[in-house]
Parts: sequence; structure tokens; C-alpha cells
Amino acid sequence: MFEQVFESLKKSTEMSLQFQQDAFKKWTSLWPGFAPTQTRAGEQAQKFQKKWAEFYEDALKRQRETLETQFKAGLKHIEEAFHIAESKDPVELRTKTIELWQKVFESMHKSYEGQMRDFQALVTRWTEMVTKEAA
Repeated sequence: MFEQVFESLKKSTEMSLQFQQDAFKKWTSLWPGFAPTQTRAGEQAQKFQKKWAEFYEDALKRQRETLETQFKAGLKHIEEAFHIAESKDPVELRTKTIELWQKVFESMHKSYEGQMRDFQALVTRWTEMVTKEAA
């Protein structure tokens, strides 16, 4: 399902970019004395837009993967929580509850660490992309 959404987003972004390129070329052709060197700036802007679209698509894919992992882990923990009710005595109930709590806490900890690493990587990549284009 997410694949179709991302594919649609990619296609619409590409179509939007193509429309912007065509419109820019058409408008610049109507201006008298418009130098060809100025169209290079438009081409650079188009390249940047394309890189930005790829960057954004990659970020969305990573976010989707993270959410899917979290969702699967959450379902697993919910199933385990239902099995806690099968405990035969209070000591077993306490032990299973503590184990589940530790698993859930560790799962959340790993998830948030992964999200933070992904975020840092995206910010670094974005910064490099922007500074490289500005130079």
C-alpha cells in the first residue's frame, strides 16, 4: 500500500517538475534579450529540485520502514501481554510482566535511537546538498 503512495508521490513530483521546466522555458523565450546564461540558473534550479525530490522520497521511505518496524514490534508485545493472563500464580505473573516491560522498553529505546540516527543522517545529507549547490 505504501509503495503505491510513494510511487504516486514520485510521479506527481516528476510531472510537477516537468511542468515547471516547460513553463520556465516558455516564459523566458517570451522575454526579449534573455541571455542563454540565465537559463543555466533555471537548469541548476531544476537539478536541485530533482535532488530535493529524491532526498524527500528517501526520507519518506526510511520513515515508512521505521513505522512498519514499530508497528510489528507493538503487535508482538500486545500478543505477549495477552499471554501474561495465562499465569498460574502471582510470582509468575510478576516475572512475565517485568520481562514484557523490559522488552517493550528496550524496543522503544532501539526505535528512538534509530530514528535519531536517521534524522542526523538526513540533516547531514541535506546540509551537504544545500552547501554544495550554494558553492
